[in-house]
Amino acid sequence: MLGSFPTTRHRRLRQTSWVRNLVGETHLSVNDLILPIFIREDSLRADPIPYAPFYRHTLAELPKIIDQAVASGIPAIMLFPALESDKKDDSGSEARNPNTLVAKAIRQIRGQNLPLGIFVDVALDPYTAHGHDGVIVNDKVDNDATVERLVELSLVLAEAGADALCPSDMMDGRVAAMRNALDAQGFDDRLIISYTAKYASSFYGPFRVAVGAKTLAGLSDKKTYQMDYRNTREALHEAAFDVAEGADMLIVKPGLPYLDVISELSKKTYAPVLAYHVSGEYIMVKTAAQAGYMDERNAFMESCMAFKRAGARGIITYAALDLAKWLKES
Repeated sequence: MLGSFPTTRHRRLRQTSWVRNLVGETHLSVNDLILPIFIREDSLRADPIPYAPFYRHTLAELPKIIDQAVASGIPAIMLFPALESDKKDDSGSEARNPNTLVAKAIRQIRGQNLPLGIFVDVALDPYTAHGHDGVIVNDKVDNDATVERLVELSLVLAEAGADALCPSDMMDGRVAAMRNALDAQGFDDRLIISYTAKYASSFYGPFRVAVGAKTLAGLSDKKTYQMDYRNTREALHEAAFDVAEGADMLIVKPGLPYLDVISELSKKTYAPVLAYHVSGEYIMVKTAAQAGYMDERNAFMESCMAFKRAGARGIITYAALDLAKWLKES
């Protein structure tokens, strides 16, 4: 049913803030936010990371950022490690160390007894000397050998107290292998939040600096295992497999260039979909705002509203602390 001008004037529904709030179709709250946190060995170079306005925290510094997240009302964090080079090898063997850096961080946070969900990234790039997300055999990332190591890492992190294991490697069959191993060890209550559509993207640069995987060896890129950015139907196929294998939620990474994928997955799967607002997307807003070309607050709010409008249930974003503050102010 359509009206016509001048009887119908759409601007009447935009003329005051209370009317706009009343008829707003999409809503963003602090409950939608997940804060990524980088942790580093004490011996690594002090922050900030070059050209990236986010930080890597030592275990001694971690309680401060955790307290900020809780005070802001952010419901969950996601942890990523930056390790010394002498702890990395071609097979990522440090990933099965029960006292690896992320496991220590999880136990430390658990000791604070806070109402905070702990997500952990499950991939081998922080642990491998070559910077790839898996074990390289005969000049390619070996799927099955990588899955074995990912299962070991998942069990280490679950034992430490992680609430959600988030495989970001894009290996085939890793969700089923993780689910079976977790259930067999009594961790049947742990979430698996799968990066079901992780694209081989140019937007990850600052992240790779943060985890110490900027330079790749063995293979020049990650296109043989991360998804081709031309494809949408492939994401639906990946999602169907992940849900069937036991994934509880799905992640699309990056976020803004793949709003169509978020929309398709949210419509065609029952699993909740999360958007990852990645480091490159974050940096673009920060640097444009610093140069005076963009309003930082409005740009981040607009970006996150776009994720919600596309169908994302939650948003992993480096701007989470700022967004939480702005949402309270508004």
